[in-house]
Amino acid sequence: MRILSILFVGLLLFSCDTKPNVEVLKAQVDQVDFDEKLEELGIELPPVSPPQANYVNITQSGKILFLAGKGPRKLDGTYITGKIGADVTQEQGYEAAKLTAINQLAVLKDHLGDLNKVKRILKVTGMVNAVPDFTNQPEVINGFSDLMVEVFGEKGKHARAAVGMGSLPRNICVEIELIVETY
Repeated sequence: MRILSILFVGLLLFSCDTKPNVEVLKAQVDQVDFDEKLEELGIELPPVSPPQANYVNITQSGKILFLAGKGPRKLDGTYITGKIGADVTQEQGYEAAKLTAINQLAVLKDHLGDLNKVKRILKVTGMVNAVPDFTNQPEVINGFSDLMVEVFGEKGKHARAAVGMGSLPRNICVEIELIVETY
């Protein structure tokens, strides 16, 4: 019986994974407090604006979040409006897309309570209100993408579409929707 006990304990010890879980250790090392990151970047999240029609700002299916399209809403409640290539420059469009990213971060924080629950930015769809011959939609939507990577690092890199539109609601210059994976 003693030999069986020794063999059993030996098997238990042999079968135990004594190596540290590399993924868990990496996650602990890479852990960044995203609220602190926003503060470090000087970004203040605005209050979330309520939907202006029969929809919600965000829906969730399992660990995937789908954020409704948002535009470049300023703190005073007004929007950056106009057509890129006529009323708004490409550089102003970039800043408008960056402002839209801040508005989407506010939606995420409002829904999750904590941006540290974001596992990854999966997909961005950027729509640019532009004159017909404007073809630099990606450079405009880079304002959104660059901020996501600045805040979330590698977790902020995403698949993306950047397309031109003949018009957008209330003449906003950009509208961007987002798909996010959470923990």
